[in-house]
Amino acid sequence: MAEKLKIIPLGGLDEIGKNITVLEYGKDMIVVDCGVGFPDEEMYGVDLVIPDFTYLVQNAKKLRGMFITHGHEDHIGSIPYCMQQVKCPIHGTAMTNGLIRLKLEEHHLADSVQLVTHKPGDVVKAGCFSVEFIHVNHSIADAVAFAIHTPVGTVVMTGDFKIDPTAEGGMTDLARLGELGKQGVLALLCDSTNVEREGYTPSENLVAESLDRQFKNCDQRLIVTTFASNMHRIQAVLTTAHRYGRKVAVTGRSMENMLKVAQELGYLHVPAGTIVELAAIKSLPKNKVVIVSTGSQGENMSALYRMAFSTHRQVEIQPGDRIIISASAIPGNEKAISRIINELYRKGADVVYEKSEGLHVSGHACQEELKIIHALCKPKFFIPVHGEQRHLQLHARLAKQMGMAPKNILVGEIGTVFELTGKTCKINGTVTAGKVYVDGTGVGDVGSVVLRDRKHLAQDGMIVVCLNLSGQDGSILSGPDIITRGFVYVKESEELMDELRGVAMEAVERCQRKRVRDWSTIKSAIKNDLSGYLFKTTKRNPMILPIITEL
Repeated sequence: MAEKLKIIPLGGLDEIGKNITVLEYGKDMIVVDCGVGFPDEEMYGVDLVIPDFTYLVQNAKKLRGMFITHGHEDHIGSIPYCMQQVKCPIHGTAMTNGLIRLKLEEHHLADSVQLVTHKPGDVVKAGCFSVEFIHVNHSIADAVAFAIHTPVGTVVMTGDFKIDPTAEGGMTDLARLGELGKQGVLALLCDSTNVEREGYTPSENLVAESLDRQFKNCDQRLIVTTFASNMHRIQAVLTTAHRYGRKVAVTGRSMENMLKVAQELGYLHVPAGTIVELAAIKSLPKNKVVIVSTGSQGENMSALYRMAFSTHRQVEIQPGDRIIISASAIPGNEKAISRIINELYRKGADVVYEKSEGLHVSGHACQEELKIIHALCKPKFFIPVHGEQRHLQLHARLAKQMGMAPKNILVGEIGTVFELTGKTCKINGTVTAGKVYVDGTGVGDVGSVVLRDRKHLAQDGMIVVCLNLSGQDGSILSGPDIITRGFVYVKESEELMDELRGVAMEAVERCQRKRVRDWSTIKSAIKNDLSGYLFKTTKRNPMILPIITEL
């Protein structure tokens, strides 16, 4: 029986971020991208969300390589966690590998993981797969798509992309995609992030023009925040600052790391004498200073957040400062960004952040660009990726509008196994996939039960009931003492505390009358009685933890 090509997304479907896709044929397997997701407001205390690598660990002997489309966190952030469990060469472009190397160094893995650098046009052999690097435009330098040549046909994976005819480094290589389409593309896996937007994504050059307008005739200090990875945007800031005779200082760890890598690789051209140390700006006139900062998404530990709330060691927001937020809000971050903007206004700053100012353009293709890719590739089968359910369904609808047969369009979810031959494509079961939570140094030790408890504590607080019982006859020696956290202010609720002690005492005495000596049964009785009483009197449902000590 002939082998079939399996395409298995372990992340990036029904979600934004956490992109990772497995391609498997016979005894060979490769992985495309390995990103993180970011916690939502329900994930109390969680720092990062990474894919479940169980399937990779189970098939580690088959793994021939990992191929990375570009250096954004949602495509490279999980690599250190994956490399702690499996080992294989990682293939990427120069900028991408520079950022991956920083991550591996942070996790003390740089010496044990092989990084192989390629450029667009290169073809890499990995088992039965040949992976071709194709230049695309995105909001980070050195982004690529992949044409993966397999025994049953060619699979094109666009990665994150847009079509920008004026981009530095050249436009997305449509000619090569067109050649592949003429030769025959078995399946297309295409970015769905901006499928809701009509038309074309504007060029990055428009942002450079908008920045020039903001710098021109401004006699105050300028603070610009943007995504650290957007080298085109940072280049525009440096060039514009030099044009108007301003010095540039950088604050924020990720921004500093990104600039270091980009300069080393020649992706950032810094005019001589433009960048200065942050400490040096105090001795310069306000109209000669630009500060480039992290914090465009309202992150709590970012440089802009610390400036806004007066905890930054070197920069204090002053009345008249012009703060330019050159980024759009990632869904879910709107409140955090609004909080920072309000605080900046409170300090007398002038904040420029409206979309109408033209200070940000997306790095993802809109509908007309997606149609161009479909028309060029002419795939036999289409699997939309990189998006929530609505993005995937709308992209499927767009493919139908392009004339594709509905039976050749497959929408899946993480863990779905797509099986392809040269003539067929179908869904055949699932593999283990999901979310693994990173909390501090702990990976996977916070699960759904822990998150449920954290949510319960956050919403209703907790009550601890402490009492000492006699080991001989089970009588109460001391207590019950009531300790609360996040429930009520004890000093103003003495009467309620006395009533809770009475309820707990009655529960214990009832167990004694029934000659119950099993501590777990007594704890359940205390918990049930207190829970019922509290809901009846306060309409609240705090977590109740009885603690019994035997003396």
